[in-house]
Amino acid sequence: MSIIGMSSQQERKLAPAETIKLCHMLLSGRGEASGAAISREILNCYKRLNEPEKTEFFHLLLSEFSVEQDKARDAASAYVNDPNDQNLDRLRSASQPSRFNLLARLNQAPDAPRYLVEMRSDLLARLREAPELRFVDREFVHLFTSWFSRGFLDLRCVDWNTPAAILEKIIRYEAVHGMAGWEDLRKRINPQDRRIFAFFPPRLGDEPLIFVEVALMDEVPSTIESVLGSNNSEVPVLDIKRANTAVFYSISNCQKGLRGIPLGNFLIKQVVEELRTEYPTLKTFVTLSPVPSFRKWATDALEGKSDVRLPPEARKALDLASKDGWQDDPRTAQEIHGSLMPMCAWYLCNGNPERQSIDPVARFHLGNGARLDRINWAADLSENGMNGSFCIMVNYRYQLDEIEANHETFANKGQVVSSAAVSRVAKSFDNILARQNLLATATNGESASIESAEVP
Repeated sequence: MSIIGMSSQQERKLAPAETIKLCHMLLSGRGEASGAAISREILNCYKRLNEPEKTEFFHLLLSEFSVEQDKARDAASAYVNDPNDQNLDRLRSASQPSRFNLLARLNQAPDAPRYLVEMRSDLLARLREAPELRFVDREFVHLFTSWFSRGFLDLRCVDWNTPAAILEKIIRYEAVHGMAGWEDLRKRINPQDRRIFAFFPPRLGDEPLIFVEVALMDEVPSTIESVLGSNNSEVPVLDIKRANTAVFYSISNCQKGLRGIPLGNFLIKQVVEELRTEYPTLKTFVTLSPVPSFRKWATDALEGKSDVRLPPEARKALDLASKDGWQDDPRTAQEIHGSLMPMCAWYLCNGNPERQSIDPVARFHLGNGARLDRINWAADLSENGMNGSFCIMVNYRYQLDEIEANHETFANKGQVVSSAAVSRVAKSFDNILARQNLLATATNGESASIESAEVP
């Protein structure tokens, strides 16, 4: 018999329902030693489940570890009748699904955070087909937000002396501007004007959670080539004494299971403080960011899949941009530029936290208190840059004395803080859309009048 009172047969693969029985056993609280053993066995059992069985397991978590409605109703009634602290505490306890306590107790097992992050990654992959499982995800988010808060993370500068195992993970996890191998990595960490900073949680060892790549420069860049160079050339190394601008040009989340946990917010702000301390000459902190959803949004509008009515010149530009090689023809590129730059400015300036169609990178930086500062044409001519945003990239500026106010404006009022130049271009496209809508309304009204006149 094992420490949890089960035979050695437990090492065999268990069905989801049997694994759930272990979860109930864990919640019954049979002591610290047995709790650690049960937690380990539950996580091992979960790993052995196939994909359909994992889906069944998550549905059982939803149905068997939710709020007990009778207890919640009684607690709510008691608080309404007598709103004292004791009844409030009772209501708070009764309204929390037992899933939260279950996940917290699973943390008794060795390497539990790693297993639970992987478990949430599996869960996220099922939310589109089973949206009801979002209630299970809420407990993961609640728990991870407390586990992976700034005070429990180690910030490390990744350099050429960092263990090879970590460097290999940096190469593999880079999600914005992919690295072909060690030589690409060397260009991003070995020169004195390049840095990579990463967050590591103590209980995950040498497993990075998120990292940011930084270039120290003497101006705000408008192209990714000016930061990374091209296949045929390298960017000259800057005398670090001349650096006045820190450029965050890539942020990569290493763990799918931590999507939505605000690690990036902490990371950028902490790195800004580190850099300001090390290099007092740094005065400007900006990003050079992609706009990964712009092309899809524009294509949807062109195909009538959104409520945005594009004017003829914008539709023509999108048609031209759908053909390969347009960037090599100066006249075609100029025509596309004239329509797509104002369209992109309008797209970014009319987003808000509740509107999921806004670009996710924009939502991240604007929510983090940055300002939409500049939109750059022909900034990323790579395949990813063309497929995501027709080669457009954006500078978001982190003005340290404005971060809090910018965050409040975006989060509470749903307003995008942008520079005067970007606002002006966005407004020009807004006027074009307004005229287009008036024309469409007038045309529809005229058609309706003609139709009514023809009715006998």
